[in-house]
Amino acid sequence: MFGGLGMWELLLIFFIILLFFGARRLPEIGSSLGKGIREFKDSVKEIEGGSGAEISGGQEEASPSSKTAESETAEPAASTRD
Repeated sequence: MFGGLGMWELLLIFFIILLFFGARRLPEIGSSLGKGIREFKDSVKEIEGGSGAEISGGQEEASPSSKTAESETAEPAASTRD
């Protein structure tokens, strides 16, 4: 069923959780878990949506630095020819 867990294993896990937390706390735990998963998904979507701009922005910033480094290395070479 779920990665090798059968019906009896899932019932046993649910029963242990029920004994551990109690019937009154299970709805609270479920809603908290749902909210946490929802916030996680929203964060992942936000990061994925913004990552394209951040990556291209990072590459654009790297290009002027490399051009500056190339011009610095070219200038001493030109002065040694004189």
